[in-house]
Amino acid sequence: MTRIDTTATLPSLQDLLDPRHQADPYPLYARWRTRTPVARIDDQLMVLSRYEDCAAVLRDGRFGHAEADDPRFTGERARPASKVLVDDNGRPVRGFLSLNPPDHTRMRGLVSQAFTRRRVDRLAPRIEELAAELFTGLESAEGPVDLIEDLASPLPVAVISELLGVPTADRHRMLKWSHAVARALVPDFLLPPGAAEEEAQAWREFTDYLRELAAERRRVPGDDLLSALVAVHDDGDALSENELLATCTLLLIAGHETTVNLIGNGTLALLRHPDQLARLRSEPDLIEPGVEELLRYDSPVQLIARFALQDAEVAGVPVAHGTTLLLLAGAANRDPAAFDHPDRLDVGRTPLRHLSFGHGIHFCLGAPLARLETQIVLRMLLRRAPDVQLAGEPRWKDHITLRGLSRLPLSLG
Repeated sequence: MTRIDTTATLPSLQDLLDPRHQADPYPLYARWRTRTPVARIDDQLMVLSRYEDCAAVLRDGRFGHAEADDPRFTGERARPASKVLVDDNGRPVRGFLSLNPPDHTRMRGLVSQAFTRRRVDRLAPRIEELAAELFTGLESAEGPVDLIEDLASPLPVAVISELLGVPTADRHRMLKWSHAVARALVPDFLLPPGAAEEEAQAWREFTDYLRELAAERRRVPGDDLLSALVAVHDDGDALSENELLATCTLLLIAGHETTVNLIGNGTLALLRHPDQLARLRSEPDLIEPGVEELLRYDSPVQLIARFALQDAEVAGVPVAHGTTLLLLAGAANRDPAAFDHPDRLDVGRTPLRHLSFGHGIHFCLGAPLARLETQIVLRMLLRRAPDVQLAGEPRWKDHITLRGLSRLPLSLG
């Protein structure tokens, strides 16, 4: 095996945070991947940028998430949000995405009983209705519209609200909470000033709201996911109240933020590649593989963090127990060793094995819902706005983990 130099011409970690790279981080990723594909920042931090290395870590049981009794969750320097939901012993209660087996296996199994593919598929007609209502609003506007504010953001929050049984009048609160709790996916040391406190406040407000809503669903069950999660059990086992709240918070992040980014990033990519937009119009059967290519080309999830649960190695490089690994999913999805012409958008590309929804046991449970919403929006855009084009400069969110637009001005023609 060729020896990998983990420090030669090491790029700066601060480059990942530099606003100059927000519009197009992929040349920077290519430099990481070429110069130091397995980069050791210090004794406790490594950055990986090749597809196979990232995928190997995600499917390897020696890597996972820090345990609940880790000092970063329980000590004085612990992130404020980790203290919002605690068990009887004062340990943080987290969603299954942040757990390791056997806790992850147990919680994901319970949630999977309620959040089924059938439940997602049943939502399709309602998603069509909601998207059509929002699109009609776009068509009635005078001048350019903002796809993010007017469609990409309100649609997923409406869907997740209906899925959880949240009243229509409270959707604006869900939107506010979603933006803040999405910071939970950003490693502590990469958070901007004040973000941890904002995240913790949103967690408190959202979980307080959900406690009341869950209590109502226990008294009067409905046909929504929250009612199903309240009732789910397996041989006497059930989600505790705090586990239920942590799960719903995770669903809010996964059900809203990533979908907004997928719709926005995907639409922008197609507008910047009119040949691929025209191909989707002429070959509508390519919508499903096309969405997978959009996920690969400009992933809504750019960074995945993992923790070495024991001494291990990656690509022959030793990784000490306790090391944090930052997996640059956006770089892995453009790795020429995994994809032919990776910087080229090709809506007919097959097969696709991107890392945008993760890999292994933590593969995103909400992936079918995000795919469905994006497919519906793109079909509607192609059908109802044949002359759509950019009407100004897009604006990117300040978020290192979740890559997405805060503004996408369009002219519908």
